[in-house]
Amino acid sequence: MRTVKGTLRLLPLLAAVLAAAPAAAAPTVDELLERIEQLERQQQAEEDALHNDRLREQDPELITRLKDVEFRTLSLQKQARMVEALDGVTAGVGLVAVAQRANDDATTDGNGESQLNYRGDVSVTLPGGEYGRAHGRLFAHVRIGQGDGLARLNDSFNAPNATAFADANGAGSPVLAQLWYQMDVPLGDDGTGRWPKQHMEITIGKMDPFLFFDQNSIADDESARFMNGAFVHNPLLDIGGDVAVDDYGFTPGLRLAYHNEQGAPESWRVSVGVFGAGDGAAFNDSFDSPFVIVQAETTRKLFGGLDGNYRLYGWSNGQASTFNDGLVAERHSGWGFSADQRFGDYTTVFGRYGASTAGKVKFDRALTLGAEFGGSYWGRGGDAVGVALGWLQPSDEYETATGLDQAEEVVELFYRWRLNGQVALTPDVQWVRNAAGDGNARDMTVVGVRAAVNF
Repeated sequence: MRTVKGTLRLLPLLAAVLAAAPAAAAPTVDELLERIEQLERQQQAEEDALHNDRLREQDPELITRLKDVEFRTLSLQKQARMVEALDGVTAGVGLVAVAQRANDDATTDGNGESQLNYRGDVSVTLPGGEYGRAHGRLFAHVRIGQGDGLARLNDSFNAPNATAFADANGAGSPVLAQLWYQMDVPLGDDGTGRWPKQHMEITIGKMDPFLFFDQNSIADDESARFMNGAFVHNPLLDIGGDVAVDDYGFTPGLRLAYHNEQGAPESWRVSVGVFGAGDGAAFNDSFDSPFVIVQAETTRKLFGGLDGNYRLYGWSNGQASTFNDGLVAERHSGWGFSADQRFGDYTTVFGRYGASTAGKVKFDRALTLGAEFGGSYWGRGGDAVGVALGWLQPSDEYETATGLDQAEEVVELFYRWRLNGQVALTPDVQWVRNAAGDGNARDMTVVGVRAAVNF
């Protein structure tokens, strides 16, 4: 016999059964009790299913549907949290491989030379937190590669393959190339709540100085445009050695920059960098006689509103090496100018000039000029043709020591054939006259092809 409490608990079920029963056929007491027991079993099955997080074949259909809705909701919430966590995170992956062939007159043994090398880069930028209205970011860059490029070339000032990269043992071990933190600090407030048109950037860590100084829109990336080091950066700083970075091209340092965009879209910037030089680039006495560079730059709208960038900079390096004794460190100083300007919709020209003002260097003046023509001229919008010419003038000290006084002349021509948004093939040819200032040297010719993949 059921207790009073049990009977009271079953009253709602009994009412439901009576309400569902046809008026013409009143159920018997046994039928009512059987239906009540069925409802109790169904209710218990639903409660058991609700307490189990998994979907099971024996679960009631209503519970299965409820669980499916809940799982979909949780999945959407998880995706939303993941998107929120990745907000502000960017990453890039690049791989470049180069095959080159030097002619017989370019090599020390007169037999020519062929070489293959590759380089891979992985970088990620992470949000670096906020301090008031200022916000930071953290940049990390890992590089891997094998192959030093052409190794049996005659003496020359230039470097035909700036993509060549290998670790100290010539193996392909990854190297932490860059790891720096940057804080962007707004200056002033116009009352609109928008980002102000003046701000400061403070960057500290291990970095590539050329990422922030001596930039150029068409002559600063050996993986996509000119490969000869004479055209990638200012020759005095890069192939001339005045920047004095580590064996991989990086160094610890500090950079401060002021940006003024009140005349937008035109703007101007002033920046100063202090970097470890010599042994300091390897984190040994990093700021003992450092490499210091100051740059003023502006972006202008010229020739009917076409973009142009102009940069003037000066540097001093207390641990640069003399050209005739790499073990002796001395102070080198100089100044340079870098410009790129668009002419028409698909043509951009560039120019660089550098002059040494102190120190014993192989060449003390360098002028490079060039242009890139977009493939839209011939119906291939992703393609481009690039041509560059360079003159590297030997210094008086070099002439006295070697008797060589002719300006080294360098020419490079490439065609970048873009297969798709990620892959490009670039046939490239380079020609050098008066190598290392020697007017009697045979002309050097280097041909090659570069394959680049970027994501």
